[in-house]
Amino acid sequence: MAKIRGNGVKFASEKLVLTAGATPANEILMFCLADPGEAFILPTPYYPGFDRDLKWRTGVEIVPMHCSSSNGFRITSSALEQAYQQAQKLNLKIKGVLVTNPSNPLGITMTKTELNHLVDFAIDKNIHIISDEIYSGTVFDSPKFVSITEVVNERITSVSNNNIWNRIHIVYSLSKDLGIPGFRVGMIYSNNETVVTAATKMSSFGLVSSQTQYLVANLLKDKKFTCKYMEETQKRLKRRKEKLVSGLRNAGIRCLESNAGLFCWVDLRHLLGSATFEAEKELWMKILCKVGLNISPGSSCHCCEPGWFRVCFANMSQDTLEVAMRRMKAFADSTISTSVLRGSIAKWEN
Repeated sequence: MAKIRGNGVKFASEKLVLTAGATPANEILMFCLADPGEAFILPTPYYPGFDRDLKWRTGVEIVPMHCSSSNGFRITSSALEQAYQQAQKLNLKIKGVLVTNPSNPLGITMTKTELNHLVDFAIDKNIHIISDEIYSGTVFDSPKFVSITEVVNERITSVSNNNIWNRIHIVYSLSKDLGIPGFRVGMIYSNNETVVTAATKMSSFGLVSSQTQYLVANLLKDKKFTCKYMEETQKRLKRRKEKLVSGLRNAGIRCLESNAGLFCWVDLRHLLGSATFEAEKELWMKILCKVGLNISPGSSCHCCEPGWFRVCFANMSQDTLEVAMRRMKAFADSTISTSVLRGSIAKWEN
């Protein structure tokens, strides 16, 4: 964790709680920080699985903080405040904000400005921040990854009296950074002793096996291999992402500029029959059933603008990606041609 963050922050092992993946880590934090009926703010678009992971067994509610394509889906102070006021109207007590950094599904790292907005907001409202940083080692391009811990560390003199350190909690996992999701190695890092104690007891329901711990510990001891492995992974992710972006650009499709993750946030608004989520679903079904490509519609990520899709690029061979790009271009060309034809017919009829 320290190495990925440029050794800018020191981490203490006694503040770490191991869990069987990031999924139980997030759920445990919900149990620790909120009672049933209380809520966390999540910036949209967010990982669809959070609706399950954070809510189903805990009874905690999610209040979406809607981000816009007009500023690249960045977090703003005004959007945070609007979400808080919406929760007040719904009579929901906000216990904190949960962010993914780097973002799933956007594939972008949060800026220091955004992180400072979060810290200011948490201090003002006296609430918690959970930063899910499971993609922190996948950053393959500038700007570099900045953890919430680094931002708080820089501001320690001005925020120490607010006990903000006790309300910052990190979720991390080896699934994405080392490519070992089946090993189920996740963790919670917190400076809050009460949270660490409670989370440690709750982690008994989802332990990392002794055999897995032994294997992974020995793997991480080989620092030379681990460093080379991470560097090579990041290079391959960058090449694969550029291949995807280039293929989509050739089909007249643009993506949100990204620098991390295993996916791109793709803009297919020009292929919609209308600017509605019904049209987005229709487009998704065509791409799934007729084109044979499985991509995630933005509505599943609670995006407030129809026409955005998450496209994964790291879970297939290069040959498969090339086939996918050819199919996507043929589909986009035919869809646009049909749209132009319909427009011409409508104009002629008028």
